[in-house]
Amino acid sequence: MNLSKTLCAVVLSMAGIVSSAHAAIQIVGTRVVYPATEREVTVRVMNVGTDPRLIQAWVDSGDDHETAETSKAPFTINPPLSRIDAGKGQSFRLMFTGAALPQDRESVFWLNVVEVPTKPQEKESGQNFLQFAIRTRIKIFYRPSTLVGNPAGSVSQLTWKLARKDGKLAVTCTNGTAYNVSMGDIHLKGAAQRSSVEGGGMCPAKGSETFLVDGADSGTVVYTTIDDYGTTAERESPYTR
Repeated sequence: MNLSKTLCAVVLSMAGIVSSAHAAIQIVGTRVVYPATEREVTVRVMNVGTDPRLIQAWVDSGDDHETAETSKAPFTINPPLSRIDAGKGQSFRLMFTGAALPQDRESVFWLNVVEVPTKPQEKESGQNFLQFAIRTRIKIFYRPSTLVGNPAGSVSQLTWKLARKDGKLAVTCTNGTAYNVSMGDIHLKGAAQRSSVEGGGMCPAKGSETFLVDGADSGTVVYTTIDDYGTTAERESPYTR
């Protein structure tokens, strides 16, 4: 059974419509860190809803169009399919299957969990309802044991430069360290509102990324970082022009 193909599917019956697009499955944690020295890592999910859920889990290599069948990521998850009753949890075993990954930096993959609700028991025969499959997707950081430095120290080593992206004001973050730095929002100091980072914003290890920002050229960028434990911290840094 391929639940990932039901991401956009809608189950329809016949007359009045009721929507049940509520995410009941929650992954414990905001990211998964996979130390290269570990044989496997445990990932836990909880069903905080009031009905059972059927779920499918897989890892993609960064392309959110990859399904469990087309994934190129060097990971397996056991069990790939399971049913979780309301108020219960499920532990998955995430295992690295081997690949020639860089040893001087973290590699990034994505854990996908798709949930499909059961048919509402209280629906009368012939009554219409909508039913959606919902996907949750979080980062997996594959962390070689030979890396220099530490994740916390990487934030202070980022450099910033004012830029343009799609004709709009932006900043480019350059990260010379071995660790990826995740961010929740970025804006220029004095901006009326924050610019949320879409698609899991990150300044990649030994790389750079450009982010659109709100605000005027103030000389300072304000951003929120997210660490291994999901803790957020607001920081300020000067940028060059």
